[in-house]
Amino acid sequence: MTGVTHSATAASEPAPQRRSEASCPSPADACAHLSREGFGIGEHSVLIADRQSDVQIDSERYRVLVCQVLEAEGVPPGAETAVTFVGSDEMARLNETHMGHDGPTDVLAFPLDLVSGAQSPGDRGAGPVMAGDVVVCPAVAASNAPAGTRSRPGHDGSTTAEIDLLVVHGVLHLLGMDHAEPDEAAAMRARESEHLHSLWSRP
Repeated sequence: MTGVTHSATAASEPAPQRRSEASCPSPADACAHLSREGFGIGEHSVLIADRQSDVQIDSERYRVLVCQVLEAEGVPPGAETAVTFVGSDEMARLNETHMGHDGPTDVLAFPLDLVSGAQSPGDRGAGPVMAGDVVVCPAVAASNAPAGTRSRPGHDGSTTAEIDLLVVHGVLHLLGMDHAEPDEAAAMRARESEHLHSLWSRP
């Protein structure tokens, strides 16, 4: 897909340890020992972590965006999600470790409960539902952004637009969507466009 050419879901990786109040271990070890940036629109909880210095990140923008995608996709209240922004070297390491590919990619997704059958806290007993972890490399996004121009209605070729797309793309992977087959790719692209239209059409 234009603008998300290297995205992938690491669904086959072993499930990470449960996040605690103090830390957020992930399959990629990308969220360990991170401070919380703010929680919850409605009853969703989103942890945003910025581990890179290539691109300035508006953490609140992505916290709100993730919450809105979860709500629009009908995810029951109580789901917890982490989004981590990393540099090229760290993303290259994660890409090799979890996908077996060389070099940095733009986004990796590590689904947890929502693709394993737990749809609400009550479905799996005590504790919150973990949607999973999304890892984004802003440096790769910045490099790909011009090629992504008009790849979705409203994509203006900016780094911000490309990161918006990657975050939505990653969250949809957490919810079980994929793009391995043409019909899957078309359905995912349509959902991305709808979510991004809601974001980009705001005054």
